[in-house]
Amino acid sequence: MLAGSGCLMRMDIFSAKPHDLVFLREAAQGAALELQFHEARLNPDAARLAQGAQAVCAFVNDDLGRDVIAALSEMGVGLIALRSAGFNHVDLRAAREAGMVVARVPAYSPHAVAEHTVALILTLNRKTHRAFNRVREGNFALDGMMGFDMHGKVAGIVGTGLIGTVLARILTGFGCEVLASDPDPSAECEAMGVRYVEMAELLARSDIITLQCPLTPRTHHLIDDAAIARMKRGVMLVNTSRGAVVDTRAVIRGLKSGQIGTLGLDVYEEEGDLFFEDLSQSYIPDDVFARLLTFPNVLITGHQGFFTREALQAIARTTIDNITCFQREGVALYPVTLPD
Repeated sequence: MLAGSGCLMRMDIFSAKPHDLVFLREAAQGAALELQFHEARLNPDAARLAQGAQAVCAFVNDDLGRDVIAALSEMGVGLIALRSAGFNHVDLRAAREAGMVVARVPAYSPHAVAEHTVALILTLNRKTHRAFNRVREGNFALDGMMGFDMHGKVAGIVGTGLIGTVLARILTGFGCEVLASDPDPSAECEAMGVRYVEMAELLARSDIITLQCPLTPRTHHLIDDAAIARMKRGVMLVNTSRGAVVDTRAVIRGLKSGQIGTLGLDVYEEEGDLFFEDLSQSYIPDDVFARLLTFPNVLITGHQGFFTREALQAIARTTIDNITCFQREGVALYPVTLPD
């Protein structure tokens, strides 16, 4: 455990990394809070560390299932403050039954994730990661390095919330024809020329498909064998939303068959035991993930799409705003509620 400082209401931050200490402490200046930082991931065993806290702050791979929520409730924790937009790792029914408030960060920097998505697209297309290694070895040959002009290509965006809208603006700027699929079309996207189509058409026509949708029962394994079979052969698929939107085994089959030409991932459905940790002196225990790494046309980053200074500042500010609002009024500024 890393020591915190402050007074009055105590919030315990789990899965704390050095940047969390910097930005949360900065955002909490002047607030009546005591921050306790734990490097441990929140799970049934680590929950005991929150003894004496009135609130806990969790990240995307922390366990907030029924057992953890019950343990936190027994210790008097009344608020779960997520420093993320997603909340699929929280048992909201158990939280409601325990009378606990769940808060989230609904938006931080849509530019951060959208720009990272474009970085993956450009790297996969122009193979700059491979060029970097080749040139350092004195190899200036261009064999195998050919890309394509993005101008004139069809880009399909699945999910046009804040991130998808920013991404649409960037891809439109490249000269792409942008298709979109979303149950709630964005007027802003339509104004910039984005055309909303059925998912089947988006899959069939897109040269590049990006996933920007939340993880819900409806979108779980949205990209499966059937969806991949509908795609244009050699398609580029990029996921910077939630890992389980993609059926990883189906994607591997698509890569082996050549149906998927290139794959970019910033998220992975079983990332909890991998991402945000340094395993360089150990081994990767996930055979499916290890298989992905064997493909030369696959580029994976470790859930870093959000990782910009501006986004971290916004996440910290909103997290502190949630807890100070809870202090004053007993409710969070941005609560997560269970649908009736």
